[in-house]
Amino acid sequence: MKLRDLAHARSGDKGDVSNISVIAYGPDAYDRVRRALTPERVKTHLRDIVRGEVRRYDLPDLMALNFVLNGALGGGVTRSLALDAHGKCLSGLLLELDIEETSV
Repeated sequence: MKLRDLAHARSGDKGDVSNISVIAYGPDAYDRVRRALTPERVKTHLRDIVRGEVRRYDLPDLMALNFVLNGALGGGVTRSLALDAHGKCLSGLLLELDIEETSV
């Protein structure tokens, strides 16, 4: 099962930092996503892009997790030659992460 089956996501950026909010479709999905989606797992999944620390902030009232990704934009919009210097596609890439069926 893909993360996108349990949640949707939004992303933003500032300098060389991107953040991705993962918003679950419901309480059961939120619990499952919260258990499966650790900062380490996000960093491993985005290892070819994110060079710095990944921090997670839990937002249970919104059934969401916010991930702050340092060193994720190749130096930032004005310094990067990346096609998506704002990192808007990072949320789509994260939603491709496989969630184990046993993460219940």
